[in-house]
Amino acid sequence: MTNTNSSRTLTVLLVVLSVLIGLSLGRLLYKTDMGYANKKFSDDEKLSVLISMINSNYVDSIAVDSIIEKIIPKLLTELDPHSSYISASNFAEIQAPLDGSFEGIGVQFNVQNDTILIIDVISGGPSEKEGLLPGDRIITINDSLFAGKKINSDDVIKNLKGKKGSKVTVGIKRSGHSELLSYTITRDKIPLYSIDADYMYDNEIGYIKIDRFAQTTYAEFMQALTNLKSQGMTKLILDLRGNSGGYLTEATDIADEFLPKGDLIVFTQGRARPKKEYFATNNSNSAEELEVAVLIDSWSASASEILAGALQDNDRATIIGRRSFGKGLVQEPILFDDGSSVRLTVARYYTPTGRSIQKPYTKDDDDYATEIYNRIKHGELQHEDSTLFADSLKFVTKKGKIVYGGGGIMPDIFVAVDTTEFTNFYDKITAKNLIYQYAIQYADNNRDVLSKLDKADKIVSHLNAQNIFNRFVEFAKKKNITSDDSEIETSKRLITVQLNSYIIRNILGEDDFYRVYHQIDNIFIKAVEILK
Repeated sequence: MTNTNSSRTLTVLLVVLSVLIGLSLGRLLYKTDMGYANKKFSDDEKLSVLISMINSNYVDSIAVDSIIEKIIPKLLTELDPHSSYISASNFAEIQAPLDGSFEGIGVQFNVQNDTILIIDVISGGPSEKEGLLPGDRIITINDSLFAGKKINSDDVIKNLKGKKGSKVTVGIKRSGHSELLSYTITRDKIPLYSIDADYMYDNEIGYIKIDRFAQTTYAEFMQALTNLKSQGMTKLILDLRGNSGGYLTEATDIADEFLPKGDLIVFTQGRARPKKEYFATNNSNSAEELEVAVLIDSWSASASEILAGALQDNDRATIIGRRSFGKGLVQEPILFDDGSSVRLTVARYYTPTGRSIQKPYTKDDDDYATEIYNRIKHGELQHEDSTLFADSLKFVTKKGKIVYGGGGIMPDIFVAVDTTEFTNFYDKITAKNLIYQYAIQYADNNRDVLSKLDKADKIVSHLNAQNIFNRFVEFAKKKNITSDDSEIETSKRLITVQLNSYIIRNILGEDDFYRVYHQIDNIFIKAVEILK
């Protein structure tokens, strides 16, 4: 009995010892195979070591590149709302609007009734040279059918865009021709203009709308400024609404034109970036004598806020509209060999009085992107006093005007959203984008007649004679949008001006679109009133 127990005990000990030896050898072999035996790594090395370990030793084959593509964006979201990662595949598309050009065939199109309708042909572009016209319909691209089926705009863009010098063949359906017309177009660089419109409102007030701050914006602005001054402009409405920003230097160069030498335009500062100041120089100062009104809204951001803040803090312009977005973080690009890029926040923007443009945020704040809609909910677009600022955010300009920090630029003159002509009928047609759809359709069907009318007021007179509003109401009924007569009448002026302006855009272009649309633009109307 004793011998048996001793034998069992010895067997158990041998088994346990074998297991322990096996585990120890396994650990040694594991550490040796991994190449990290007896090594300790700093926190800074964790991520690179982990990726290297996965790449070399993970049990299954795995594409480490795809893991990295997922890790980096998540890592950056832990920092702030504007540090971001741009993959190599998306870089060119995102960069094109800032570079001021892209490579393609040079048309603007709209997908209508499962057909690609050419709205405009860019002047001097490859499509114009080959003879494509507004109103043409693209039926085929390189022998692939792009009509009569559900069309994805992104697929159309991918097929029409391409490297300079490459060719694409399109089959065109044109009014008056029974057969498809075939055009082989050599792609080229297509300019993207950042000035949407510039025109004279009357004999003294000029208007310039800047859509974004791209590489060519300052040059475009100077050209527009020269053009308007040659027509007698002494007062300027500078429209930055909807402008989400872009290159800092383009905004500071434009500010320079309004300010005397030595005035501070903006400064930046960050933990690892010393304070950097941008001052007005002895530039041409071609706008220094102009009276200026700057228009902003909730979507004016970054470089737009820098320009508006510089002119406000230097008592150089009257800012009109509604509080701007509040994007005051400076991103520095980091380029990688594969063509991808990281935009890392390295500093903050401050206006000349020392105001931080950036609105508050937290690292886990899911509401940051939707904060604009919270403003609507809280009534900020209707009531100036719904925006409250602490006394600690109060700043004073050279001439004693009080301005506020804490996020965005607060206008000198607040203009509420005018809802007096809004009705349920108007809400329904705008929700379905029917005004724009009908305008595109009408312009296309009546292009031959409308193209003979060379001025906006002539087209408006023609449309009035054609009872365009009543025709639209019938169109809306066919889309199952009906309402009582009182609602339709209340919204009549609002809808009619939009119909007229969108139709005119498709015939005469952006300048004439804004000439007409400004009739219902209360912020613009207030600017005219102030400058008068």
